[in-house]
Amino acid sequence: MRPLPRPRLSARERVAAFADVLVHRRGGAALEAWVQRAEACALPELRGYATGLRADWDAVAAGVTHAWSSGQVEGQVNRIKMIKRQMSGRANPDLLRTRELADQ
Repeated sequence: MRPLPRPRLSARERVAAFADVLVHRRGGAALEAWVQRAEACALPELRGYATGLRADWDAVAAGVTHAWSSGQVEGQVNRIKMIKRQMSGRANPDLLRTRELADQ
């Protein structure tokens, strides 16, 4: 008996599958399978994205397979950068320090 052909996925479905791999931490095998499918698809944008992932594969695979995350640190850095942009040209670092302490 011949296996049924897999239905062609839309770009939205492919991106949703990638998000599922990331959010639910499916692991390196799921990531590898998604990238292989993206490399073989007809959409040049997804092929280019897969090529970019391959260029830094060790970091990408580590981000999906390791249990720890730098999300908290990145969130704090992003918040501080936003405050810095809001206060650009308004005052010196002392005001920034005062504002940062007041937010806590």
